[in-house]
Amino acid sequence: LVGSGIRRVSGPKKIVDTVEFARTQFGFRPNEQQAAVLRSTARRGILNCCRQWGKSTVTVSKALYTAFMKPECLVVVSSPSRRQSAEWMRKARGMVARMGIAPRGDGDNAVSLLLPNRSRIVGLPRMEDTVRGFSSVSLLLIDEASRVPDEMYEALQPMLAVTDGDLWMMSTPRGRSGFFYETWEFGGPEWMRVIGPAAECPQISKRFLEEQRRATPAAKFRQEYCCEFIGRGGGMFDRELVERILDDDVEPLWG
Repeated sequence: LVGSGIRRVSGPKKIVDTVEFARTQFGFRPNEQQAAVLRSTARRGILNCCRQWGKSTVTVSKALYTAFMKPECLVVVSSPSRRQSAEWMRKARGMVARMGIAPRGDGDNAVSLLLPNRSRIVGLPRMEDTVRGFSSVSLLLIDEASRVPDEMYEALQPMLAVTDGDLWMMSTPRGRSGFFYETWEFGGPEWMRVIGPAAECPQISKRFLEEQRRATPAAKFRQEYCCEFIGRGGGMFDRELVERILDDDVEPLWG
């Protein structure tokens, strides 16, 4: 990684551990759960975590590690809006600056970061038409995934086809529908699932949590702070009730 600007990685003692990378390069000291995410080699991961858990910091760390260790690679982060993508990228730029590297864009994309080894990190809004020109993505991150439309998710996935790249998504729940919920419940064993409720988040005080419990409707509290998927109530029957009564062993009456 000659010329990358990374501290203490030249010669035979290159940093290969993601937690050490985050700690030595920009001072992030992850807790045990966050460290497990950083060290994971899973190609598919889903973070179902409350706000202030550190989803952005962890995924930015993971993205920067990938970008620095794979010269000329492409990392893409998609969010429900350009503002959210820009906020995620702002954190990435701050971490790069702490490494002694002057952050700069790639010259083509408004929300982007070009690293000295020619790797790029590009932030995309939710508009489906804007993502179809990207390919050969090494790492795809979907921020606030429960608020990204299914159509956008379908448009993003072909980016990984050539490189067989990694896909990680992170969000708080938003009802029992959409790809974020479907992946959490039915995605299969290839997905690393991480749940981070507020009661287990060191950054959130018990006093604040109790205040929110009293001030917030029960269903919303369970969803926002307990990371539970609560039915939206928009249909005649709640999806959770329907799923409980379905029996795969019953033969259908029609072919």
